[in-house]
Amino acid sequence: MRKRSILLFALAFVFILNVQVRAQQAKKETAYRLVWQDEFNQKGAPDSAKWDYEIGFTRNQEPQWYQKENAYCKDGFLFIEARKEKKRNPNYVANSKDYRLSRRYAEYTSACLITKGKFEFQYGKVVMRAKIDTRKGMWPAFWMLGVNRGPVAWPACGEVDIMEYYRGMLLANAVNEGKKESQWDSMKWPDDRLGGKHWADDFHEWELLWDKDKMIISMDGKELNTIDLKETTNFHRGNNPFREKFYLLLNLALGQGGEEIPEANLPGKLVVDYVRVYQLSEKL
Repeated sequence: MRKRSILLFALAFVFILNVQVRAQQAKKETAYRLVWQDEFNQKGAPDSAKWDYEIGFTRNQEPQWYQKENAYCKDGFLFIEARKEKKRNPNYVANSKDYRLSRRYAEYTSACLITKGKFEFQYGKVVMRAKIDTRKGMWPAFWMLGVNRGPVAWPACGEVDIMEYYRGMLLANAVNEGKKESQWDSMKWPDDRLGGKHWADDFHEWELLWDKDKMIISMDGKELNTIDLKETTNFHRGNNPFREKFYLLLNLALGQGGEEIPEANLPGKLVVDYVRVYQLSEKL
């Protein structure tokens, strides 16, 4: 009888302990407060108080010219549209070694929205619900860069790819400065692991959970990658960019690594339902 009483007491103690742990976890989850959002309920141009734009050729030898005209809001959604559209480069310089200057024309246009200078943050939960274009030649992304991008060269500023897709792969990445080259923490998910080639016909929700120790990137509650921030110190600069402030980017690029862009696949569209950022009420 005594052994049975001890066993019952132990079971009751474990049960109470589990209840307390779950209560603490629930309390922490509900401690998140919404600090920034865009539901894209306006009509026409995106909210200029929340978004700025990259303009022109920007990176990776990409063929599209970024301009704000390719982003618009309608029926509660943000549309970023990539078009086959010839655009004169006003920055053209003959014989320049910089591809952003040496191209007289762009053959495509698209848009890249950024929150730099309007909303920048450190730690929290970032959520985006969107339908992405996964046809050949499309390269949609929802990502973050360190706010010191510019004075601090990439990748030392830090980059986080919450959603990036090209060539049949969904990516969840982080990159910082390595010893001799970029230091990537990358996970790639082919279409067949996501539900087949038609998985992107529907809207999905991407989420980043970020604190001083880790970043967890997920889609529809499925974990895609966890980045250990104890392993992300810049080799030469000595700082950890993922413990500093970042800003958000939303864009639809084209032709990753020179991939063919079938004319039949244009215009391409990235359709975004909402973007929301939460932070813990208590100090992390």
